[in-house]
Parts: sequence; C-alpha cells; structure tokens
Amino acid sequence: MHKTTSPRGLRLAVVLGVSALMLPTGIALSLRADDKPAAGAKAPPDLAKNLIGTWVLVGTPDKVGEVPKAGGRLKFFTGKHWIITQAAPDTGKVIFHHGGTYTLDGDIYAGTIEYANESTAELIKKTHKFKIKVEGDTYTQIAVDGNPFSEVWKRVK
Repeated sequence: MHKTTSPRGLRLAVVLGVSALMLPTGIALSLRADDKPAAGAKAPPDLAKNLIGTWVLVGTPDKVGEVPKAGGRLKFFTGKHWIITQAAPDTGKVIFHHGGTYTLDGDIYAGTIEYANESTAELIKKTHKFKIKVEGDTYTQIAVDGNPFSEVWKRVK
C-alpha cells in the first residue's frame, strides 16, 4: 500500500489498483483503476482517458478563477463513475456530496445522479448533459439540456 498526503491535506492510498481518497471530513472515496466505461459509451479515446482523475472547480466559461488555496469543490471521474464533494474550508463539514454514473457519446457527457446528501437530494435520478473538452489540465463542461452547471475545472496535482 502506498499513502500520500496532498497539499490540501487529502490522504490518498493506492492498494492493488484501487485508489481511496480520505477527505478532511473523514469521508473516504474509492476510485478503481479497473473501472470500465459504461456499456455503449462512444467517446474519443483521448477524451475518455483524459477525463479520469480529480478536478477542482475554478469558475464558469465566462469567469475562470484561480485554484482555491483551501476547500473547494472537487469532482472525481473514473471510467464510468463520478462524484462531486465540497467541504467548508474552515470546519471540514460537508456542504454537499453527490455522484453517480456517466456516459460519453463523442464529446457529449451525460451524468446521472444516483446518490446525494440532503443538500442536493432533489437531484437524485436526474441526468444532465454537457458538451465537454479537456485541454491540458482544464476540463470545461457546457450545459446542453438547460441545466445551470456550465463550469470550468482544473486538474488537482
């Protein structure tokens, strides 16, 4: 097992191809390296591969900011699962946490919310679609179904 602590105080452990992320709040997230893309997914190989990882929200396409020094909203992608979580930087208490599965069809991403804490529970069973791109360490999603979540994210290193 290999453990490391990031500058944000997040602990990451890798055991037999499974990565587990321990948030400062004590929530553990598990990302499996062997997750396969969802059946029927047809994404360009580089886009699907480049999407996998951990991202921090830095703004919207019309207003991109800096990576937060503490806290921040994190988004995690595997080959078929995604999670968004955010904790208050001063207390570590979870503000919101939700996630589910996604598919890619070309550059169209469809993410379905399958679980959530109380603050975002109204999103459960909803699917949002985006036109996405990954350029270097920047992930951009533009809403295509009227949802309000056009966002820009930076890869966490």
